[in-house]
Amino acid sequence: MAPVGSKRGVLERLDAGEVVIGDGGFVFALEKRGYVKAGPWTPEAAAEHPEAVRQLHREFLRAGSNVMQTFTFYASDDKLENRGNKLTFTGQQINEAACDLAREVANEGDALVAGGVSQTPSYLSCKSEDEVKKIFKKQLDVFIKKNVDFLIAEYFEHVEEAEWAVQVLKATGKPVAATLCIGPEGDMHGVSPGECAVRLVKAGADIVGVNCHFDPMTCVKTVAMMKAGVEKAGLKAHYMTQPLAYHTPDCSCQGFIDLPEFPFALEPRILTRWEMQHYAREAYKAGIRYIGGCCGFEPYHIRAVAEELATERGILPEASEKHGMWGSGLEMHTKPWVRARARRDYWERLKPASGRPLCPSMSTPDASLNNINADQSAKVPSNTIH
Repeated sequence: MAPVGSKRGVLERLDAGEVVIGDGGFVFALEKRGYVKAGPWTPEAAAEHPEAVRQLHREFLRAGSNVMQTFTFYASDDKLENRGNKLTFTGQQINEAACDLAREVANEGDALVAGGVSQTPSYLSCKSEDEVKKIFKKQLDVFIKKNVDFLIAEYFEHVEEAEWAVQVLKATGKPVAATLCIGPEGDMHGVSPGECAVRLVKAGADIVGVNCHFDPMTCVKTVAMMKAGVEKAGLKAHYMTQPLAYHTPDCSCQGFIDLPEFPFALEPRILTRWEMQHYAREAYKAGIRYIGGCCGFEPYHIRAVAEELATERGILPEASEKHGMWGSGLEMHTKPWVRARARRDYWERLKPASGRPLCPSMSTPDASLNNINADQSAKVPSNTIH
C-alpha cells in the first residue's frame, strides 16, 4: 500500500504517455442496487450506506481503474435541496464521507483520488457568476481538507459554467480535468466542441474531454474535435472520455435523457465487453489517454478497457484472473459448441440479438425540454408496444 503523496500524480502519468483508466457510473450503478433515487440522482449513499459505495469503488479498482472518483456528483447544496428533495445529511457530510471512502480504497492499490463537481441548478436559474462560484468553492473546501489528488469538473451542458468551475478549481494549484456532457453538435448554446475545449484550456484545465449523455464512439468523435480545436489554437492539453455504456445513435443534441427509454428501460442498449474493448482501442488511437466510463458502466466494462490496453499499460487488472482473454475460459465448458466460442473472431463478429422481436432498433427522441410545456400531459413514447 503506497502512502498518500507517494504515488505519481495524474499529470505525471499522462505526461509520460501512460494510459489512465477511470472508473464507471456510480449514480446508475447504485440506483440499480437500491442506494440512489432516480430523479434527483444525489449521492447521499456515501453517508447513508458507505459499505455500498466502498464495495463499488473496490470492484472498479480490481477491474483496473487508476482513479477513484469521489461519489460527489450533484452534491452541491443547491442540488441536494432542489425540488423538495429531503435529506438527513448535509452537503459537507456527504462530500467528506465520499472523499474518505475513495481514499480508503485508492490506498489499496495504485489509484488516485479525484474530487468532482458538476453543473448546478443555480446556473440554470440564472444566478450570477459569483453565486455559482461560491457553490463550487463550498465543495472545494472539503476536497482541499481531504487532500484529493486532482479535481474534475464534470457533466456540464454549458461551457460557460464549466469555465467558472475550472477557474475555481484551478486556484487550488491541483491538476484540473474538465468534461462536458456534449456531442459533436457542441454545448446547449451551440458552441462547438473545439471552441469549448479551447475555452476550458484557457480557463486553466489540464485535461479536457466529455462524459455521459452519448455512447463511446460518439464521445471519441467529440473529443477528437476538441483535440483538433486545441491544437489549431496552438494550445496543449491532455484528453479524456467517460462515455455512457449505452448505444445512442438516435440521440439528439441533449443525449440519452431525451430517449423515451431514459432512465428505466435502457438495458437493451448496453454495450458488450467486446464493444468496450473496441471503444478503448479507438480512444487510444485518437490520442485520448484518460479513458473511463459514466452511466451504465459496470466494473466488467472497465476490465474490458484495461484488458484491451494491457500491452500499452504493461499490466492486466486483478479481475482478469477470473476472465479469459477473448473468452478463452470457455475452453473448459462442458458443451462443445460453447467451447467453439473461445476465440476472438467469434466475439468480434457477433451481432447480439435483443430477444425482443416486436421492438424497434432505434427510438424517436422526445423534443428538447426547452420546447415542451411543463404542464403538458405525458405522451406515449413512439416505440411503445400497444
